[in-house]
Amino acid sequence: MGLMALGINYQSAPIAIRETFTFSHDAASQVVCGLVRDAVAFEAVLLSTCNRTELYCDTVDPLRIFSWLEGHNKLLNEDVRKYSYSYSDISAVRHIMRVASGLDSMVLGEGEILGQLKTAFGVASQAGTIGKFLGRLFQTTFSVAKMVRTETGVGINPVSLGYAAARLSERIFSDLKEVRVLLIGAGDIIRLTAKHLQRLGVKKWVVANRTLARAELLASQLKGVVIEWDMIFDQLPNVDIVITGTGSALPILHKNTVEWALKQRKRRPMFMVDLAVPRDIEPCVAELEDVYLYCIDDLKALVEDNRTARKEAAVMAERIIALKAEQFMGWIKAESAWSTLHAFREKFERVRDQEVEDALKKLRGGQSPEVVLQRLAHGLTGRLLHEPTLKLREAGFEGNQELLALTRDLFELNDEIG
Repeated sequence: MGLMALGINYQSAPIAIRETFTFSHDAASQVVCGLVRDAVAFEAVLLSTCNRTELYCDTVDPLRIFSWLEGHNKLLNEDVRKYSYSYSDISAVRHIMRVASGLDSMVLGEGEILGQLKTAFGVASQAGTIGKFLGRLFQTTFSVAKMVRTETGVGINPVSLGYAAARLSERIFSDLKEVRVLLIGAGDIIRLTAKHLQRLGVKKWVVANRTLARAELLASQLKGVVIEWDMIFDQLPNVDIVITGTGSALPILHKNTVEWALKQRKRRPMFMVDLAVPRDIEPCVAELEDVYLYCIDDLKALVEDNRTARKEAAVMAERIIALKAEQFMGWIKAESAWSTLHAFREKFERVRDQEVEDALKKLRGGQSPEVVLQRLAHGLTGRLLHEPTLKLREAGFEGNQELLALTRDLFELNDEIG
């Protein structure tokens, strides 16, 4: 068997190429089934995301994989192939483990890829293209990815502005399901921040934007409510988190407005994130008690510190992966010896069974048990040692010291010889 990983990703290929080489779950199932059906691969898994498409397989001829992909409905054309990469054996094992652990991701340490890899494995399992080797490899990989995240913390610290803002909110509110969030603006950075907050459990949303249609679109995605622009100030006492990101040239929220809202809230804390440049919230709002205000520079500093922490954690993660990849390849080598061990045992068990059968016949014929046992022992010894003796004599005659030394080690004869 031979493990192989090949594909394209955000580092090797531009989006114009990646978007031509993506697969739905049904299409991925058809590809892996075709590879196994046509005996191009013994086992296969196809991962397809917005940032990478990779095929993992057990094959005896990597060139046949490329040829099959090129010939099968032109899955792999010349343009795609020149942006592709491939890994084999231990390099393939390390690559898959690095992908699962988020070390090969656009955002170092991101955890989404592990779920996508598990889904790809599930699709291949349902398609019947998972066997002993990929089954063991992927289960080991999932375990390694969990170990990496637990022992190194590579994915703990947020490294995007939106995610950093969302995670900061957890320090203030114990249960985000109960908080109410006001989004002022409906641009990409607001949308992404809202997405992260939603994943952390936020369910109550209020959206305000100068262009009502964009506010309605975002609110529909979040299952929230839309308010008119001039209703923002009246809404402040009713919300726990305020996220702003408009293109306003002047501040939208002033100190006196926020101070009034806090009095209405009876000093319950308010978390505010200003993602706008110029700022939407007056900086002096941070002077108020019970307000936790972060501007974009605060978040950038936090993100930069976290990137450094993730890089340091990644070094530890690489060491774990290197060790686990070596251990997995050790298992592969042990498995490759199994056929030899199986044949070895079967051959000598046949000899044993034949000698025992002969001994039983003699016992039934009335021969002395003592004589039968002695002949059984001599017969077993003679038949089991006959061929090895001939081979060792031949090795001695030819000066094959390597085989002689191996035999001494295998049967622990060095002390016997002296």
